[in-house]
Amino acid sequence: MKRLLLALLGLPLLAAAGTDARGVLTIDVGNVRIAKGNVHVDVCPEAQFLKDNCPWTGNARARLGDTRVTVTNLPAGRYAVQAFLDENGNGEVDRALFGIPKEGVGFSNDAKIRLGPPKFAEAVFAFDGNARTIRLTLRYFMGAQGPSAR
Repeated sequence: MKRLLLALLGLPLLAAAGTDARGVLTIDVGNVRIAKGNVHVDVCPEAQFLKDNCPWTGNARARLGDTRVTVTNLPAGRYAVQAFLDENGNGEVDRALFGIPKEGVGFSNDAKIRLGPPKFAEAVFAFDGNARTIRLTLRYFMGAQGPSAR
């Protein structure tokens, strides 16, 4: 009987220990140059960074200046966010000659875009499973550079 009681009392502790902390990540995307299309974000672990198969994504209708995108049910971990302004709603970053983005792109930590995209280490942040807000700024390589450029 004593063993059964100890086993039953231990079950809630084991269940709680196996629960993953999951929360909401809010991404405030700045420098949105036009209120047309969507702002898309991918929240990626290192293995999926800069690829099309990031497991957590979010979209919001583009608003001139700042657009807030929310990603729910995100487990605790280390991630990098990649974002773009999908002006024409085709679900991908349109590119010009030599792969230069035609639409705005940005990364967590405002990681710099030099001769190519940043490394994961430049964009990584820790998420502990509690609600958190981060901010990033879109950059443009063609056309208007942001809301103030007309």
